[in-house]
Amino acid sequence: MSSISGARIRRAITVGLTTGAMITAGAIAAAPAQAVTVPTITAKGGFVMNGATGATLYTKYGDTKRLTASTTKIMTAKVVLSRLSPATSVTLDTKVTIRREVSDYMVAEGYPSSARLIVGDKVTVRQLLYGMMLPSGCDAAMALADKFGTGTTVKARTANFIARMNNMAKTLGMTNTHFDSFDGLSNGANYSTPRDLTKLGRSTMTSATFRAVVKTKSYTAKTITSSGSTRTMAPWNNTNTLLGWNGTLGVKTGSGPDAKYCLVFSATLNGEQVVGAVLSSSSEANRTADVKKLITYGYARIS
Repeated sequence: MSSISGARIRRAITVGLTTGAMITAGAIAAAPAQAVTVPTITAKGGFVMNGATGATLYTKYGDTKRLTASTTKIMTAKVVLSRLSPATSVTLDTKVTIRREVSDYMVAEGYPSSARLIVGDKVTVRQLLYGMMLPSGCDAAMALADKFGTGTTVKARTANFIARMNNMAKTLGMTNTHFDSFDGLSNGANYSTPRDLTKLGRSTMTSATFRAVVKTKSYTAKTITSSGSTRTMAPWNNTNTLLGWNGTLGVKTGSGPDAKYCLVFSATLNGEQVVGAVLSSSSEANRTADVKKLITYGYARIS
């Protein structure tokens, strides 16, 4: 073999090795991170948002209108908190006397979820928030709507309060939402979407008071009876069994024969926050499984 031919062969081998190394290096550099599998949920609608940025992380019929059940009470709390004002002496410690109309309402509605409030008792606004958000008391929701609505009768005040709920929804950009009740017991026009409820959850969780309420697993209220004595209520236990799981801090469950099983959730772990909602899960167990999948997926998407 001539020296020229040998040099050519050596150059060819060198080029081949160099090219192979470059291809290998390129393949390593270009290899994408392991894809995060999009979860399958039983709920008819679902949505997950990055709590810090508002970016969408997951959606399944996120803009389809559905019944909201007791997740409606998040907006009730939002309106109440927006109306508190030291200037007008209406604070969390303001006492509200439970009216006969509250009891009549519970009877008329067939005894829905209740905080077991007693007519004539004086209950603070703070206690009513716990009574509404933990055991999902429709009686507590009505007492708050009556207190913070405007009008000369209970009917007028609660109607005014519901109008405030709808105005707040517009302010928050909840374009596919309408409320016709203060507690989610729909009168035919109470609906929202997973995306809209996620917006509501994210906004309301900015309130330290609200966060403190919804992350509480059990709360015992001491109310003042009509005779002035102290009544220790039976504990109000939170219907949200996911609290504490993987950083879950709230927000509110909902269920009903037509709405099925719903949940607006917020969770924070290692500085990452996910907020979301599922509507119309087929069972309580499936709702829990759905939300666990979405929280896990949301964290993975942010990471």
